[in-house]
Parts: sequence; C-alpha cells; structure tokens
Amino acid sequence: MNNISIKCLKSEKIQSGACHGQFIINFLKPGQGITIGNQLRRVLLGDLGGMAISAVRIAGITHEFSTIPGVREDVLEILLNLKGIVLKSKTKEVQFGRLKIQGPSVITADLIQLPSDLKVVNPNHYIATLSTSNILEIEFRFEYGTGYKLAMQTFLDEADNYLQLDTIFMPVQKVDFKIENVYDTANNISERLFIDIWTNGSISPNEALESASQIIIDLFTLLINTKNINNNNQLEPKNESISIEPYTNIAIEELQLSVRAYNCLKKAQINTVGDLLQYSPEKLQELKNFGRKSADEVFLTLKNKLGIILT
Repeated sequence: MNNISIKCLKSEKIQSGACHGQFIINFLKPGQGITIGNQLRRVLLGDLGGMAISAVRIAGITHEFSTIPGVREDVLEILLNLKGIVLKSKTKEVQFGRLKIQGPSVITADLIQLPSDLKVVNPNHYIATLSTSNILEIEFRFEYGTGYKLAMQTFLDEADNYLQLDTIFMPVQKVDFKIENVYDTANNISERLFIDIWTNGSISPNEALESASQIIIDLFTLLINTKNINNNNQLEPKNESISIEPYTNIAIEELQLSVRAYNCLKKAQINTVGDLLQYSPEKLQELKNFGRKSADEVFLTLKNKLGIILT
C-alpha cells in the first residue's frame, strides 16, 4: 500500500485527430483517490494552455456580417469553422499565418501557410467553398493562452480590420475518473483511481497528465518554500525594549506597586504609564520621598509586566 504506481491502460487516436487515454493509479490510501482525481481534473481542464486562432483579417471585409463574393459561406460561418482548427505549437509567442487561394476550390485547414513552429492537427478541417475564380485572402493571428477567451476580451487596433474570435485554448476536452476499493489478503483497504483524458490532439493524454501533475507539484513546492521563507524571517528575541505606545494609557494602579512608591508617583501627578515614561531614572529618583529602593521597584515592574526598560 506504500508504493503508488501509475499505468497507461489505453492510448488511441479518434476522429479528427483527437486523442483518448486511460490511466490507473494503484495503491492509494482511502480518501486519496477523490483528492487526486479532483485536483488532476481541475488542472487538466483549466490550467493547460494551447495555441488557437484569435483573430483574422479577410481582404475586402470590415465586419463579420459581410458576405464574400464567390464564397458559399458568409463571414460568420467562416469564423465559426475557423474555431475548429486545432494547432500544435513549439512556442508561446504570437504567430501569424496566411491563406491566399483562387477558386473554384474547397478550402481546408491544410491550405493555410504557417510558420515553422506551428502545425495543424486536423488538416482536413473544412473552412469554406470558393465556387468562382475569385481570390480569397485571409491573414491569421495565432495566440497562446489557457481556458476560454471571448472576442470582446481581445484588444486589437481597429484600424487593422481584424475580426476577433471567441477562442478556446484548452487542449483537454474532457476528463472522467472513478475510484474502486481493493482488498488484500489481510482485508486491508486501498484505492485505485481510473482516469480518462480526451484531448484535441495538440498534446497526447500522457503529456497532458504529466503537465498537470507538474503544475500541481510546482504549486505545493511554492507553498513549502514560502513557509520556509516565513520561518527564516522570524526574529529572535532581543534584549531590547518593545514598543511602549500600546501601554501609555495604562493607569499606574495596574502596576500594583508598593504603597510608598504609588503615593510618591500620585503626588507628582504621575497617573499613567505614559506619564511615568516621561521621567528618566535619574529624574525619577529626584521626586520627594522617592528613593533608590522605590525606583528599582518601578524599573523591575515595568520590565516584568510590560517588557519596558527605562534607559
């Protein structure tokens, strides 16, 4: 029960380049399955990044409600089709691509001219049909991100005539997990976690699981390091007086001095600790009937009860 192990049970490519993988994690203690399963699912769906088309510029088009001469689809349909293109990237930098084609032609994703760092996972993905001899020219902006970003959250110069897209960066499309109890010969209980991961093909399920696990490890490592920093920054006790401001309004009755010392202070109009702190040790001993013994009593009481040392 102490040796946790993980094994890939299934890894396959499904339609349109998407991938599916199934993994099993064995020898978990009771309760660990739900903890690990929930954490991995959240990170897989929310924290992994990918490259996607964030904006396009179509020659002769200024807004998404236009139609393009010779093209069967209107601009809105084309933008919707472009959202389905899956990209695999070696960089997180903003990239640009271009499509220029003369009809008649069926336009698919493999016709887009891409930089060397980008690759289309689903090259046969349909974009539009150009039914005449007209030329269709589109410029693409590719952006790396996580999660989902609405078009209104992308800020581009309107003078560039870019049409912004609602962008899905998430490479993981779906995550399922289930937990089973396992009993050994001594009737001890352990858990095993089955986790299924579906990706869009830009990364494999195995890569997704490794990346998610590393994100979780980095997070908890950061928390551990923060704790160590806080511990190192704790100050050791010093033989210095603490701040006296919180004690200035305390009545001298609270010090529980002897009757002689108390009466001498009251006669000198010393009613609070703040009043008392206005006197140096030498000046305090100059008070009438306030000798060395009474002064030592006051100094010792201030130090023991309030941590204040008169200098």
